[in-house]
Formats: sequence, C-alpha cells, structure tokens
Amino acid sequence: MRKVLGLLTEDFRLYHDLVAALKGRGIPFVSLSFSRRIPETVGAVLTSPAEVPRIRFAHVVGVQDVDNAIARALQLLKGKTEWQELLIGVDPGHEPGVAVLGDGDVLDTYLAPNPEAVGDRVRTALRTFPARQVRVRVGHGDPTNRNRILNSLAEDGLRVEIVDEAGTTHRTPQPDLDAAVDIARTPGVRVHPPFVVRPTPGEVREVQRRSRLQSGGQVTISSELADAVARGEVTLDGAIQRQRRRDRRSED
Repeated sequence: MRKVLGLLTEDFRLYHDLVAALKGRGIPFVSLSFSRRIPETVGAVLTSPAEVPRIRFAHVVGVQDVDNAIARALQLLKGKTEWQELLIGVDPGHEPGVAVLGDGDVLDTYLAPNPEAVGDRVRTALRTFPARQVRVRVGHGDPTNRNRILNSLAEDGLRVEIVDEAGTTHRTPQPDLDAAVDIARTPGVRVHPPFVVRPTPGEVREVQRRSRLQSGGQVTISSELADAVARGEVTLDGAIQRQRRRDRRSED
C-alpha cells in the first residue's frame, strides 16, 4: 500500500502554507482531523511543534521550516535512514528548478529563489537525506545562471556534472521541475567549479527590461548595474534602489 503525507493542525496559517507547498511540488497528501483516527494510508504526519504531543503516531514532524519539514516527512515516508545514491538535478534559470532523487525515486522538488540559493538547498538535502554517494547534475543551458549555480557548490567537494539538456524540455504545469528530474537521471561530464560568470549583452538588456517592469516603468537600471545583477552580485530590487538614488542625485 502506497503511503501519503497527512496534515494535522489547527494552525490555519501553517495549514495553508503546507497545502501550497505540497500542491506546488505535486506531492500527494490528505487532510486529517484530531477527532478522527489516522488512516493506514498515511505514512507521516505534518503538524505544528506545539501540536506534536497531541498526536499518537509513529512518524510525526513538527514544522518549523516548511521546506525542511516536508523533506523530513518524505524521508520517513520512504522508511529509510540512508540512501545508496542521491541524485540532485538542477535546471538553470533565474529561479532554478531542483529535484532530489534517492535510489531512483523523486524525494523532493522545488524552485530555488535564485542561482546562489541552490547551494544552500543542496546542503539541506544532504542533511535531510543521508546517502553513501551523491551526484549533483546541472543542465548545460543558460551558461550565466549555470555558472552561478556551479559556483554556489564550489566549496562543498561534491561530484558535480554538467548534463546535456536535450530532451529535458517539458510542456507541463511545472516544466522547470520536470526538467530537473530528467537532468538528475541523465549522466553528465564531471566539472570542477568555480567558473567565470560573463553575462552576454542580451542578458544585460533583459535585466534592464525586467527593471522597467518591476519598477512600473519608472526606472531603467544602468548596464553596469544590470551586469552586476546578472552576475548575482546584487539583487534586482537593490539595483533599482541604487538607480533611484543616482537619478535623484543627478536631478539635484
């Protein structure tokens, strides 16, 4: 019988956050009630730390961080304490898709908020899903964001591979996450970061376009600031604020 996650909490905000996170990752779950017995189809229960003592069940996870708690619950769902091989696939982009596979099964998927965040997400996965062998595979496309991702892993001593992304494009509701799963399952060429990050003129112009959109048409950041954003040295919001200050000084 395939087990699913159960949500059991009277904390409405936590329940909403968990439902959004689980639906966003396509992870099956059931909503539970304190007045009813937990069904046999449930393998692990997510709840608030304060409510943990109220739940008589073998596998209960008190949620302090939603992402970490879901990852821990998925591990309990599998009934494993260690995997032979952990494969982590990354689909490069402004918000990279990340997939974590343990012994061939998809354990977790999520969108990282930026390329540099991939390193922290990978380290969290390693703590949550201990494995004898670990490989991180990054798609070869989008060289600027790809190299930023690789550089975020440079100090961890992991086996990192670049994978040909041909055939990983999906026309699905979650194309980046589905592509990350395919990338995780595809052997690549081992590389040794760090790498130089060199945004193209087109990427710089794209960042400038995004600055206009994000500022409601009020600000277009300079090419210098746009280059820094593309390199990951400053956020787009931070660059917009800098450009506003420059524009105000030039008007005085």
